Amino acid sequence: MQIIPAIDLKDGRCVRLYQGDFAQATVYGEDPVAMAQRWASLGAPRLHLVDLDGAKQGHPVNTPAIHAIVAALKIPVQLGGGLRTAEDIRATLDLGVARVVLGTAAVAQADLVAQMVAEFGERIIVGVDARDGLVATDGWLTTANVRATDLIDQMAQLGVQRIIYTDISRDGTMTEPNFAAISELLRPTGPAIIASGGIATLDHLKRLAELGVEGAIVGKALYTGAIDLAQALT
Repeated sequence: MQIIPAIDLKDGRCVRLYQGDFAQATVYGEDPVAMAQRWASLGAPRLHLVDLDGAKQGHPVNTPAIHAIVAALKIPVQLGGGLRTAEDIRATLDLGVARVVLGTAAVAQADLVAQMVAEFGERIIVGVDARDGLVATDGWLTTANVRATDLIDQMAQLGVQRIIYTDISRDGTMTEPNFAAISELLRPTGPAIIASGGIATLDHLKRLAELGVEGAIVGKALYTGAIDLAQALT
């Protein structure tokens, strides 16, 4: 299982939100490149970037910071947030981003997801962000009448091979992942699952590994020191 540090970008800075609430943002660093280099130096196999402003506004916003991070690192970077057109997706991949994460587009533009999967294959990931089992979109500001399990099944039929699942109620809370919901999503022939939200201890990581997820995205627990990345990787 890969342990993937998260860097959430808002106004060019590294922040973490509480349950996806833009009004509850904690700034953990003014220099995203330095933060990215820190996690890479500790052995992170890849980084997970989120353009929070982009997710809210519906188009990429923090592109200069993203470009600088990609240029400074040798490990792969995956990025989500505001990628809702073929042009923006292609431009982001051209920056050197290894994978892009489509969330809102997966709900509103399944045809776009199908087109991008046909064009870029495994470089397209779908992010399924759920609140009480229903998918949230537009930077988590809107809840769609779509169940997370149904969306994952639909995306699998389009050829999507990797899903990032986030339980919004756990995100930034450092309580624990929604193990029950994650286990329901794991299927022998289904897409690989990367878990996100609520991870706060090494035990949480061990339990996720035992479930069989491909990766675990860790944010606040790294920034607060609750999880030591080098120790977790070991």
